[in-house]
Amino acid sequence: MNQIPLEHILFVSTALFFIGVYGFFTRKNMIMMLMSVELILNSVNINFITFNKYLFPDKLNGVFFSIFIIVIAAAEAAVAIAIIINLYRSHNSIDVDDTNEMKY
Repeated sequence: MNQIPLEHILFVSTALFFIGVYGFFTRKNMIMMLMSVELILNSVNINFITFNKYLFPDKLNGVFFSIFIIVIAAAEAAVAIAIIINLYRSHNSIDVDDTNEMKY
């Protein structure tokens, strides 16, 4: 059975992380920023699973951490989408530059 080398998996995870960071800092659309945060969380999940498989193959600590992160990411996405919908209803835009001048 051939295993994928650790360096290849870590390269993919690092690429996902930096694509997510780049997307978060360069996009002005709140939904694109939310998707970038999800990319960052998925790269962390890949790291947890990879290091669990290579360092502790008989334990499931990395898998449990990944499941916990997936649950937290789902809750975060639901709350963020609710906030984005409310901002769109009040400002008719989800552009970050347009929502900086919120008046309560």
